Amino acid sequence: MKKSLLFILLIAVALLFLFIYTENMGKTTEKKQAAHYFKRDASSLLSPDRFLIIAHRGASGYAPEHTIEAYKKGEELAADYIEIDLQMTNDGRLVAMHDIDLGRTTGEDGEVREFTLDELKDFDVGTWFNQSNPELAEPVFAEQSIPALEEIFDTFGHEANYYIETKNPKYYPEMAKELIRILDAYNLLGETVDEGKVIIQSFSEQSLREIHDVEPSLPLIQLISFDDEAKLNKRAIRNIKHYAVGIGVNYQAITKDFAGKIHKADLLLHAFTVNEKTEINRLKEFGITGVFTDYPDILKTRQEVIP
Repeated sequence: MKKSLLFILLIAVALLFLFIYTENMGKTTEKKQAAHYFKRDASSLLSPDRFLIIAHRGASGYAPEHTIEAYKKGEELAADYIEIDLQMTNDGRLVAMHDIDLGRTTGEDGEVREFTLDELKDFDVGTWFNQSNPELAEPVFAEQSIPALEEIFDTFGHEANYYIETKNPKYYPEMAKELIRILDAYNLLGETVDEGKVIIQSFSEQSLREIHDVEPSLPLIQLISFDDEAKLNKRAIRNIKHYAVGIGVNYQAITKDFAGKIHKADLLLHAFTVNEKTEINRLKEFGITGVFTDYPDILKTRQEVIP
């Protein structure tokens, strides 16, 4: 009799522990999902029913990339977002620059992280564009310098929407912290800011998770470049959903089946970099929710195929 009672007691204790464990697991899962929860209604830039045009490095088909002039052009052409790639200077300032190496757009030797902001300001980042695109050349382009992130925010304030990429975070361990500090200083964080006003993207899951842990109100996009057809299994998708609201993918890899799978998972799907109108229309039919393009007016006036 005593053995039976002891056995029953042990079973009861085991069931109690199992119940508590299950409840806690459920709360943990719920917390992880709620941390990146957004309303995403019809008025939201994060709505799955909206199609976004993102000015790739600004309107970089019309002006030198990542310059104030390129961003102005992106705004003039009514892009939903201007894209900003971030590098970090030797004195810890965030600047808009795609390449870590300075050569392609400035003709100078060295990397961004080797120079202070003041030193970088002496470099011309527009002449190369005038030389490569004489039909689009403007004198003001040759006067462009590398903009600091604060300079961009000072110029466009809350009128623009910002799609920011943290580049090479392995070289810049303080980048995420500094980015959040600047966003906060310019009142671009929190519940009073329009949903999706700022989106952060990165190829680095670690960088995105770091941002998510510190500022879960920021919508994040996991960038992925596929060599062949885009494919993600259920486990990979579940993992992304813990910290991001969507993925950014090279457009050549996107299939109708893949786009449908991402849509079903309630993730946004943004394609890079699409400069052909026919390709954008094809991707729209697949159900993607946005494209990066050098020509933000591509769906409005441009008819030709752009190389």
